[in-house]
Amino acid sequence: MGDVPLVEMKGIFKSFGAVRALRGVDLELYPREILGLVGDNAAGKSTLMKILSGALPMDRGEIRFDGARVHFPGPREARAHGIEMIYQDFAVCGNLDMSDNVFMGRWPSRKILGGLVNIVQDRAIARRTVELIGRLRIDVSTPRTLVETLSGGQRQAVAIARALAFNARVVIMDEPTASISVKAIRELLNLMEELKAQGVSIIIITHRLQDVMETADRVMVMRSGERVDCKKVADTSLDEIIQLIVRGKPGAAASGA
Repeated sequence: MGDVPLVEMKGIFKSFGAVRALRGVDLELYPREILGLVGDNAAGKSTLMKILSGALPMDRGEIRFDGARVHFPGPREARAHGIEMIYQDFAVCGNLDMSDNVFMGRWPSRKILGGLVNIVQDRAIARRTVELIGRLRIDVSTPRTLVETLSGGQRQAVAIARALAFNARVVIMDEPTASISVKAIRELLNLMEELKAQGVSIIIITHRLQDVMETADRVMVMRSGERVDCKKVADTSLDEIIQLIVRGKPGAAASGA
């Protein structure tokens, strides 16, 4: 983990009508870091990450990437900086194979007939899918395997491979363990460690605090749209994190709903 943040979010505000979802939130993510983002329901975790991934506009605030101020009017601009978000349902299509899911909407192609026709490069796509899945140390029989036949952990790997296919530097995972088995959770935690070793920074939104304490470098607690605290996992405990989620920081004024 470096000394200079890869991502900085400063004073982020977001409201939905009369509901103030975010109230001046700061967040830092460092290179080769796993950051756990935790808090109760409606704490603002997913809203903050949707802003970082370009899925939602912020009302006020600043985002810096590699030290430079950036603006993400949509997911395409965030992806251009290497920021990918993987949602709870993985956003995969069960009736398509692994390769088609990894390159969905962004299939490599070559032009023929003077550029009048684009030909999808099926062999290149299959070969690249095998390489990407191999980086995650997941065994699959063939990249043409239908996703609907895969386990929850393997589907998660397909979603991650899709992010890696386009040189992701930051991968955001929104409740990635909510709908997978205990065995698949262990596989996912191993995947996160593998991604970190390969230079990818990760933000994991989760209610499974034990996963954060086992895998993350730091954990940031949110409550009622505000940042309560951010601690190195090595310097805190599960009990302390629970207290921060439930009661906020000792001595701090109570937040509104």
